[in-house]
Amino acid sequence: MLDIFFPFAGGIGLFLVGMMLLSDGLVAFAGGTLGRALVRFTGTPSKAFVSGTFVTALVQSSTATTVTLIGFVSAGLITFSQAIGVVIGASLGNTATGWIVAGLGLKVNLGFYTLPLIGIGALLKLLTPARGAALGMSLAGFGLMFLGLNTLQEGMRGLSAVLSLAALPDGGYSARIAAMLIGLAMTAILQSSSAAIATTLTALHTATINFEQAAALVVGAAIGTTLTGALAAIGGSIYAKRTALAYILFNSVAGLIAIVLLPAFFFLIDLAGAYVGLQPGATSLAAFHTLFIAVGALLFLPFTPRFGRLVERILPDRGDSITQRLDHSLLAIPAVALEASQRALEQLAERLFDFYGNLLSLGAPASQGGGLAQAGHSLERTYDFVSRIQLPPGDARLGAQRIAQLHSVDHLLRFHNRLHDLAQAGIDFSDPDYAWAIENSREMLALARQGLARKNLAPCLEQLELDAVTLAALSRQVRHDLLQDMAAPSASPANALRKTDAYRWMERTGHHIWRICHYLSQGRLANGKEPPRQENPS
Repeated sequence: MLDIFFPFAGGIGLFLVGMMLLSDGLVAFAGGTLGRALVRFTGTPSKAFVSGTFVTALVQSSTATTVTLIGFVSAGLITFSQAIGVVIGASLGNTATGWIVAGLGLKVNLGFYTLPLIGIGALLKLLTPARGAALGMSLAGFGLMFLGLNTLQEGMRGLSAVLSLAALPDGGYSARIAAMLIGLAMTAILQSSSAAIATTLTALHTATINFEQAAALVVGAAIGTTLTGALAAIGGSIYAKRTALAYILFNSVAGLIAIVLLPAFFFLIDLAGAYVGLQPGATSLAAFHTLFIAVGALLFLPFTPRFGRLVERILPDRGDSITQRLDHSLLAIPAVALEASQRALEQLAERLFDFYGNLLSLGAPASQGGGLAQAGHSLERTYDFVSRIQLPPGDARLGAQRIAQLHSVDHLLRFHNRLHDLAQAGIDFSDPDYAWAIENSREMLALARQGLARKNLAPCLEQLELDAVTLAALSRQVRHDLLQDMAAPSASPANALRKTDAYRWMERTGHHIWRICHYLSQGRLANGKEPPRQENPS
């Protein structure tokens, strides 16, 4: 019995290790390029679908695609509607493993011919830096995958002589659903639908199971692959949970459609056998897997916006929409985490600038006091998030972006405290003595808002600095004049001191507006996302 169990367990283990090394190696070797491609080519649901298919087929892991995708959605790099297209494409791209196994792995002893790749990959991993080591991991993983497949075949041949799953009930929907649940359980245990599908293809090839049972097992594996994404979304942001739910719903619906339409597919197989000689086997099973996912994609893609709204109704947005994007799962991808925090800081800056604008116009609207407190909590959470981002050693670009964001947080917190003080002071900004300072502050706010709206603060920085310096100089002069006038018999010392404090606060808020914009711009420049410089319309 051990000569059956050991090759079976070892074959699955080798295949899983190979898949992990191949996926991790490719992501490390070309992860930045693949990530940028995933973001760039997701403008429409159809483009997102193609991107998801291509990336998943390349890295041989729908889990890697969906977990990365959850990070991108949480960071706001792509919209939820685009994410739906990517997860549908990831499901289709995941069928590539079946074609590789059926077309090569079961027909040619690739485990023998890929043994040199394992050795070459190990040497590259040990002797070369960074990307060379990542390439070595992927080569070794590719070789191990097929070595494991050959070992698994040996175990399956022995298993078929002892246990015949083909003897189990089949031919009815209850048997198909039972087999589907077994496939789902296999995927949940192995944490890899590719491994479950490879095991199923090998079992079919060695006649351990019949074609109908294999088809139902593949359906279960397709549904079970969504569990990893669901686990990744637990405790995550609302965007992560929505993406995971969309993935589960699509694969579940596509799988149930496949179970219902199995008789029709068997009919097509019979026709293909009669006319082109295609017999039920591993290749037919790979075709079945691709076919039912493609049918699901054809049904879902035209209704992606409606599907997205349905998922949003099931999981409505609650809480602060800004910091909800700061999902802890993003910390594993520093570049994406910094993009998420950059966007959060820009939105918080807009919120505080709006509050200051209203304060100058209306005094201190009581209805906005809660909003200022909420902004303070969001700033503290953002600071905590940025401080926990662990950067790869020697990455100067990400290091510069993180430093710029920490400076942004510092000035935003100080700006928030100034606004709180101004709101509590109850200053009457309709007093003509404040007119020139208010006009200067409003000009700065207008420039800052314009730059944030365009995602390009660089053109307005020079003018913001000039306005801040002008405000500081004139404020100091006014405070000096007010203190001089206190010597007059008719002067009100209390009123003069209140006005000098107000000018000092406005001077410092002007300085913080300039520095906030400066460091937010530095954060964009460090990430290479700042648009080309435009002429300042003012």
